Amino acid sequence: MNIKTGLGQDSHAFDAIDNKPLILGGIEFDHPQGLRGNSDADVILHSLTNAISSITGKNILGAKADELCQQGTTDSTEYLKLALNSLDGWHIEHIAISIECLVPKISPKIDALKTNIAKLTDVQTSDIGITATTGEGLTAFGRGEGIQVLSIITVSKA
Repeated sequence: MNIKTGLGQDSHAFDAIDNKPLILGGIEFDHPQGLRGNSDADVILHSLTNAISSITGKNILGAKADELCQQGTTDSTEYLKLALNSLDGWHIEHIAISIECLVPKISPKIDALKTNIAKLTDVQTSDIGITATTGEGLTAFGRGEGIQVLSIITVSKA
């Protein structure tokens, strides 16, 4: 059996624009600010997309995502779907997600995040681990200026 591990990262600052929803992992959070970006700026799904890209070598975020944004596709689930389609026979065994932010509080939504990510990636919720930290305020994310996410995806092929 072949095994690969992919690492992905993404970060966005909070946007000053009012009424932009905060979307994380495809779930809307009750927060007064969304994240700055051309898309919905879903840092969790962007990080997962980048982790898959590190396995396949096919970058989705950047030029491809920018092209989709210009065509009106700003839902980050669409970028993740493109990355998943490029796995070409590799099966996701495990997803690990680490979120750094002061706000919003992530813990109350971890089960909802796991459920939605499991649905999007066709894995069991038990194969997804999500942790959250404020980083003790040592970075802009821990001071409440935005959100950073690191993701690791392990895949296998028989």
